[in-house]
Amino acid sequence: MRTIAIMVGIATLTATACGPRKVEVQTAPTQSAEVAIHFTNNLATAVNVYVNTGSSDMFVRQVNAKAVEHIAVPGVSVGTRATLKAIPVGQQSGGYSRTGVTMTEMVSWSVP
Repeated sequence: MRTIAIMVGIATLTATACGPRKVEVQTAPTQSAEVAIHFTNNLATAVNVYVNTGSSDMFVRQVNAKAVEHIAVPGVSVGTRATLKAIPVGQQSGGYSRTGVTMTEMVSWSVP
């Protein structure tokens, strides 16, 4: 009798361990497209490039004089309206700005 109980217990464990398992299949979360600026600096001095989508400027990159850069803009989504700023190194204000820019996967901008 005890042998039968042990065999039933083993059969139950085997069936449970080898039985079908519940599996959930999900799709990956959608990735938002990366926003970037194709920036051309035609000045004889380097500039600091900023993006403003609200109340403060976000520094994105320093671009050397007479250089072209592809600048990724993290944290900004496609379709966001922004102001782009390029301030020559060593200056606190002034420089160049472009307002009302709708950000896309590639915004082209050059100064001056």
